[in-house]
Parts: sequence; C-alpha cells; structure tokens
Amino acid sequence: MEEAPTEIRLRRRSRVLTVGFADGASFDLPFEYLRVYSPSAEVRGHGPGQEVLQTGKEDVQITAVEPVGHYAVRLVFDDGHNTGLYRWGYLRELGENQASRWQDYLDRLEAAGYPRRPAE
Repeated sequence: MEEAPTEIRLRRRSRVLTVGFADGASFDLPFEYLRVYSPSAEVRGHGPGQEVLQTGKEDVQITAVEPVGHYAVRLVFDDGHNTGLYRWGYLRELGENQASRWQDYLDRLEAAGYPRRPAE
C-alpha cells in the first residue's frame, strides 16, 4: 500500500500544493505542473503515445482538493478539469521527478511552437 502524505496544503497565492510525507520528504508542486501531468485520460490518453500536450495552463488555479478513499485526492482546477485521481505514490513520484518532468514539458512546448508565458 502506498504511504499516505502527512500533509497536503493548498497555497493559492503562490499556486503551489505542498505535499509532505512521514519520512521527511516534502514537495512544493506548482498548480501548472500538476495540471499538465494530470493522471486523467484527457491528458495521458488511453495508451502509450496518446498523451495530449496541455497548453495555456500558466495561470491555472486549484479550487479544491477532494479526498478519494484512503489512497488519493482529486484536484479540481478552475479550467473545469477534475477527472484526475492523484494517488499517494503518484504525488510522491511527481515530487521526486519534478525537475526532469518540468524540463520535458518545457521541451515539448517548445517543439510544438507554443510560446509559454510566465504566470501572472
């Protein structure tokens, strides 16, 4: 069974979800990062190679964090997206691999010709 976080804190002004674990690991996950790496079929597709690049998410907000059983949370975004279930292990993976995943996202935006602007 995946280790549940000991802390999940929504920090709206800085647009960061802080996730902490009992072993002391703590991650500040930006809303945009969480949105573009949503575990939903809308983002991931239904199989390898079917991922959909998310653009225009620089200013996305999380409006709610809803518990799902004892294994995940549903993040509700202000762009209407709310279908991804973020399991505890996936949140930890997003934190541990944040630098490389973020760079991969920026590289994919550039390859697609999308001029990412700084969040407001």
